[in-house]
Amino acid sequence: MKSIYLLLTKANTCVSKMISLTTDDKYSHISLSFEKNLFPLYSFSRKYSNFPLPAGLMEEKLQEGFYMRNHHIPCALYELQVEDDVYEAAKQKVSRMFEEQDKYTFNILGLMLCRIDIPLDREYKYFCSEFISEVLISSYAMELPKLPSLMRPQDFTELNDLQCVFTGQLAELIKVYQIPNSQISQDTLYERVT
Repeated sequence: MKSIYLLLTKANTCVSKMISLTTDDKYSHISLSFEKNLFPLYSFSRKYSNFPLPAGLMEEKLQEGFYMRNHHIPCALYELQVEDDVYEAAKQKVSRMFEEQDKYTFNILGLMLCRIDIPLDREYKYFCSEFISEVLISSYAMELPKLPSLMRPQDFTELNDLQCVFTGQLAELIKVYQIPNSQISQDTLYERVT
């Protein structure tokens, strides 16, 4: 058995505030990692730490950019235990997506429609929880109660297959999981897998 980690956060950004106003959700963003030290994290998020757009398929680092300036934000870490072949299938899915990273963009329209329960699947376009859902479903890691384009980050907190292993502020998580102050960039997932 291996573990896939899901990190849920809620930042104090305009986008997060808009999501909160329409949903009252505790968390507004979700990322995925295949490593216990959460390096790297994968999600659909901002490309530049100071601007919400453009956004797309990104590798996120807790000690750089946006997260480095926002260690005070609330977060929750969930663990999903899966068979080795499922773990590898999920990793391969992300790897294949990163091979075509420049094709992927943020699904702004899908995000807005998700908030009113209207599904919208668009090729090469995802928002964070839609991406995580797609990876988990396509690798048979778990069944989800909704279509990927209707899953919100908060929905993952209600799934029985996930075990909550941490809740608190991001700074506490970094300390508990001993995430180094300087995460040196490693090879891309694609290069490490092949």
